[in-house]
Amino acid sequence: MNLTRLHFFPLSLVLGIFQLLCFTPVSAQPAETPFIKLVNPTKEKNTVTSSRQFIVGSTCKTCTVSINEQPVKVYNTGGFAYELLLKDSEQQITVVAQLAGKKITKLLNYTVKRPVAAKETEDFNIESIQTFPQGNLVLLAGDEIMFKVKAMPGQRVAIQNRTTLYEQPAAVAGMRGIYQGSYTVQPADSFMAEHFLITLTDSIGTVKQSQTSNYFSVMSPLASEVALTTGRLAHLEYGLGDDRLGGAKIGYLDSLVQLRIIGKVGSDYKVQLAKGRIAYIPDDLVTLAPKGSFLPASLTASWTVNGDAGFDYVKIPLSVRLPYQSFQVVDPSYIIVDIFGATNNTNWISQFATAKEIQDVDYEQVADDIFRIKIRLKHKQHWGHQLYYSGNTLVVKIRRQPPLLSLDKLTIALDAGHGGSNTGAGGPTGSIEKNLALAVTLKLQKMLEAAGAKVIMTRTKEQYFDNKERILFYRDSLPDILVSVHLNSSADPVNVGGTSTHYRYLGNQKLALLVNERMQELGLKGMGVIGSFNFMLNSPTEYPNVLVESLFVSNPAEEALIMDEKFQQLMAEKIMAGLQDFLKNAAK
Repeated sequence: MNLTRLHFFPLSLVLGIFQLLCFTPVSAQPAETPFIKLVNPTKEKNTVTSSRQFIVGSTCKTCTVSINEQPVKVYNTGGFAYELLLKDSEQQITVVAQLAGKKITKLLNYTVKRPVAAKETEDFNIESIQTFPQGNLVLLAGDEIMFKVKAMPGQRVAIQNRTTLYEQPAAVAGMRGIYQGSYTVQPADSFMAEHFLITLTDSIGTVKQSQTSNYFSVMSPLASEVALTTGRLAHLEYGLGDDRLGGAKIGYLDSLVQLRIIGKVGSDYKVQLAKGRIAYIPDDLVTLAPKGSFLPASLTASWTVNGDAGFDYVKIPLSVRLPYQSFQVVDPSYIIVDIFGATNNTNWISQFATAKEIQDVDYEQVADDIFRIKIRLKHKQHWGHQLYYSGNTLVVKIRRQPPLLSLDKLTIALDAGHGGSNTGAGGPTGSIEKNLALAVTLKLQKMLEAAGAKVIMTRTKEQYFDNKERILFYRDSLPDILVSVHLNSSADPVNVGGTSTHYRYLGNQKLALLVNERMQELGLKGMGVIGSFNFMLNSPTEYPNVLVESLFVSNPAEEALIMDEKFQQLMAEKIMAGLQDFLKNAAK
């Protein structure tokens, strides 16, 4: 050490610096400043169609809020929601946030424009044309296209100048000038991708014409009549209805299942499962078989019932892969499988003692081309079944009830809803469903693992997974139970809230019911146990599953609850208690 470089300071100066460091008061945290951050509406000027509106947003946690001088409850998160009834067609709303003499104001302008009531067509004109089914159609002889045309009342309206549409009574249609009728495709028809012509004619022969926006084709004799399913998640739909959950699904099919095509509506093939039984399948889930392929049909051969170390099996040999549908029945417990296009030629069923869960099997020819398999189970609780083909043999793979119904002996799958670009619902303060669902799920994971359960997760961090990826992941990993955690949302953030559980198949109803009962112990309003829920994570039959819509994040009171980590922990505890109740019930 080079002492010549050291510097010495007077002791008084050192003590002074020490006192300054020790006794200078730490500056207080800056006081909160009023602000207003709205998630609804997001614009200053708003044109709406209803007098009933909602103002939803957040401010500082200790601020007060008033709307048009009416006090509004601010929750401990800063979130608030207010139901607004507009009195005039033009109205300005004043939102004020205040704290300690500081104030911030936001002005909102609303213009109420009521939906204009439909009026009769006053001039000689065709105002609109609707066709049902909607979309471009590929048709067969005997198929029917329905038409609804709005035009000037009291005229003659025809399709293709030959099929008359009839004006409906005003008392039925709501006004004059609504013409309806249908066109049945004739065996001699050969139109290809044609827009149908609608003709309006008055009493003196004046004509006005318009075309349908959709086109129509007769199915070509050269077109394939057989489609083959592709991939692992091809699904059939009952009809053409649709909503945010998609069309109502009959169920999933294995690959290379043969379907008879009898038309097309938009992007969906219309297929005939059996006489009088129609279904639809998206065109991207099938490939077309070569022209000349035989229509799908088969006799059933004699079948076997057996088991291995983990599962029971029912195996029905067929000559081709036919479509099928399965059901769960309870009290007593059955698995019912309908095979479409199959005719009974089963003269014996070989049943082996290696099958442990199957009580007995039977069958019934419920129609000329619908063969029904009935599998009675020994336990009241369904633990899952899977349908697939091994060659042309349809296999019903049945899970046995676990020998020990204890969490430390089971594998529990946890699905945190949404993730990545799929953010889910949002709350008044800007909270996001994907993050809150993950927070609850991670706490549930920790509790289940502490109880000895093996836990598999869709995601443990902020990450995107498509729902189809989730289904295939769990089909391959095959948990004993799946719980999917979500948060709900409503356009009414003031009056709507509560908790609900959802299931698709009847064998999962008890799981949904028992989890729901525990969730209501949190003091949340009961929104019901929702069955036949057409959500993808509820659709597998391979394992019991439940979707938990924990609460409404759109409601500021419930958002405040779910943002509290202690409440998240309580929610995880209730879900776990519901699982334990389910296991106790299954053991009875």
